[in-house]
Amino acid sequence: MTAPGLVALLCAAEILGMTSFGTFAALLPGFRAEWSLSNAEAGWVEGAFQAGYLTGVPLLVTLTDRVDARRIYLGSMLLGGAASFGFAVLAEGLWSACLLRALAGIGLAGTYMPGLKLLSDRIEGPTQSRAVSFYTASFSVGASLSVLMAGMVAPELGWRWAFAIPGLCATAAALPVALAVPPARGAPRPQETGLLDFRPVLRNRRAIAYSLGYAAHMWELFGFRAWLVAFLLFSQTGSLAPGVGSGATTLAAAILLLGLPASVLGNEASLRFGRRRTLIVVMAASAALALGVGFSAALPFVLSAVLCALYGVTVAADSASLTAGAVGAAAPAYRGATMAVHTLIGFFAATLSPLVFGAVLDLGGDTRVLSWGLAFAVLGAGVAAGPLVLWLLRPGRGARS
Repeated sequence: MTAPGLVALLCAAEILGMTSFGTFAALLPGFRAEWSLSNAEAGWVEGAFQAGYLTGVPLLVTLTDRVDARRIYLGSMLLGGAASFGFAVLAEGLWSACLLRALAGIGLAGTYMPGLKLLSDRIEGPTQSRAVSFYTASFSVGASLSVLMAGMVAPELGWRWAFAIPGLCATAAALPVALAVPPARGAPRPQETGLLDFRPVLRNRRAIAYSLGYAAHMWELFGFRAWLVAFLLFSQTGSLAPGVGSGATTLAAAILLLGLPASVLGNEASLRFGRRRTLIVVMAASAALALGVGFSAALPFVLSAVLCALYGVTVAADSASLTAGAVGAAAPAYRGATMAVHTLIGFFAATLSPLVFGAVLDLGGDTRVLSWGLAFAVLGAGVAAGPLVLWLLRPGRGARS
């Protein structure tokens, strides 16, 4: 298969496999009412997905240095589909929802980065960075589609079908990859370290700099994605009472879709102007915008939505560049382990931010503009650490390549 064909196939499979990714966040106001959840408990359900991802990454992604990533990818895609079906049938409240979302997170842990490993192992040279940027940017398309589907399906068929249909999509996504991507040729290189020995990766200063920056990015990104629909609903109606959610989910999907061009163009800017310099500018701008997004709920809704869209662009613009930087800095024999550490650090931050965001709302009251302003400011404080890390660790001039 040609390189463009492989990129297109894996991007399409990633998008289909992620169709349940943002379903809970899209329907969060309804779940709060139906299950009597506090904002912090709703954050726990979102955090459970990231926690599952975090649990699966060390083993599943590091295994790709020893086992063909294709095998891990296909099995995990089927697990993700089963978890989505399970949520549709079995979820009845906080703890069952947390368990099933955690399983879905493990499924994504075995598809997202292993899919990137599958791609980067087959595409080398100058085109690798662009291939990585398109693949990682497709994450935004998957996230956007999942929110849009939830907003369309749930009002007509109920929230259980909003999870069941994505389960079918994820199961179907495994088929073309199984048929069109042949197994890797030859045995993986023998490793001098144990399976979960990450010391060679931690000694790679360039890769770790990008991974710590990725943690700052993920703190902001996943807090934003988890609470975007709820914030738009609040800005529009002054409360989180469900009922006007379809408009909010459609708008949120459109905002999240902006992450695709933003991520690709952010990586292109890194190639042109230097990765470290571009990332510092983008992350500083995003931190500044975060200070105003929550308070914009006091403005006319159109202005608040525009500010959310601008913020959505800066939130996503550093994503592909950070991951491409880590992949490019990785030693080939430890590329899977480098991706595991990169994702582990990033998703640890992603696990906490939706919960912290919800806790801030609970402390101040989710009907007050001040509470939303402070919650978004917390996201901005996290991403502001990114430029500081990149400035201190200085990934190096090789970041342009």
